[in-house]
Amino acid sequence: METARALAAEFHKHNVQLVYGGGTTGLMGELARTLVSLSGPKAVHGIIPRALVKIATISSMREHREGQTSAEGTGKAAERVIDAADADGIPESEYGLTTIVPDMHTRKRMMAEKVLEGGPGSGFVSLAGGFGTIEEVMEMTTWNQLGIHKVAVVLLNINGYWDGLLAWVRNAVKEGYISSSNGEILAEAKEVSEVWPKLVAYQVSNGRMQLNWGEE
Repeated sequence: METARALAAEFHKHNVQLVYGGGTTGLMGELARTLVSLSGPKAVHGIIPRALVKIATISSMREHREGQTSAEGTGKAAERVIDAADADGIPESEYGLTTIVPDMHTRKRMMAEKVLEGGPGSGFVSLAGGFGTIEEVMEMTTWNQLGIHKVAVVLLNINGYWDGLLAWVRNAVKEGYISSSNGEILAEAKEVSEVWPKLVAYQVSNGRMQLNWGEE
């Protein structure tokens, strides 16, 4: 969790506004909550499918009951389903603005649109995560390669969490499945302090496809 809090402090320092998947738990929930506490509710916009609003964590319940969670430092937690009456109860004062959408596709489209509407330094940053995280990382990287967007995709690689994925990229370049220039689309930040400089300094790959997606 300390990584999420430190990243929130960096975002606050550089006046960064966060667009994220809308949860209240794990690393992203902590990032959103901390950034709101530092920069105010307008600094955070969560976009979440209605089906996922019902997901909360047993660990967050234990945090209030016991004062501590066993998931501290990892962002991991077991899942539970909360009452439907609480489904829209994500407090803006704690987590910023929340937009509830019908499905995952709408969520990802809206998140990408909001990010691309941002100013210099806008981009996608990934903390440690599971299947959903890696799927979003790969989609945003592919969209960059296809010329759909031209902003950075940054892996915050704390304690080598993303080493396996970065090794796969290097091997794919070696085997000829990814060009050497496109192998640089996915940027690595080994420390929280490197994230903002990576976003600001990002240069588009020469190997990107020159496609005009606005024609369709």
